[in-house]
Amino acid sequence: MAGARRNAPPRERVLAAAMEMIAERGLEKLTMAALGREVGMSSGHLLYYFHSKDELLLRTLEWSEGRLGAERGRLLARGASARERLDAYVDLYVPDGQGDPHWTLWLEVWNRSQNADDDARDRQAAIEGAWHRDLVALVAEGTSRGEFRAVDPDRFAARLRALLDGFSIHVAIGLRGTDRAQILRHVREFLDESLLADA
Repeated sequence: MAGARRNAPPRERVLAAAMEMIAERGLEKLTMAALGREVGMSSGHLLYYFHSKDELLLRTLEWSEGRLGAERGRLLARGASARERLDAYVDLYVPDGQGDPHWTLWLEVWNRSQNADDDARDRQAAIEGAWHRDLVALVAEGTSRGEFRAVDPDRFAARLRALLDGFSIHVAIGLRGTDRAQILRHVREFLDESLLADA
């Protein structure tokens, strides 16, 4: 048993494999046994490390969000206008299309959070909080530079993220009449109407 643990793949490899399985086969095919076969571990070993499928999913989401957070940080640090960086934020936020693995995972974690403990809820809130703080800072910067109208950055960010979540769910589940390009147009029109400073 100890030898098997020493030879187990790093957690990151397990989390990356879980994300790949969601992308290639869908969430319903992600079982502890199937993931174990993928990474050469028994489902018992996976349960030793993750304790439950809920914990595996949340850790996979945290890992995926860590990568997205690094990408978001690079986009927001560019020497571009606040509006250009806001468009990049929105582009990163909205799913690539139906079955986007990151959004598929998010939807499942949200669904399971109804019965989650306080620790799991706090970890989800931390992920949400990182997106929110970055958006608040960006809106505040655009406002202070006169690119955006004078708005309360925190309130505007909360409302914009609610809009993005609703549209993103439509894209992720493949709701008829909505696609990524259409959603991005809607959001950009909303930003033009509600945020751009008067000339």
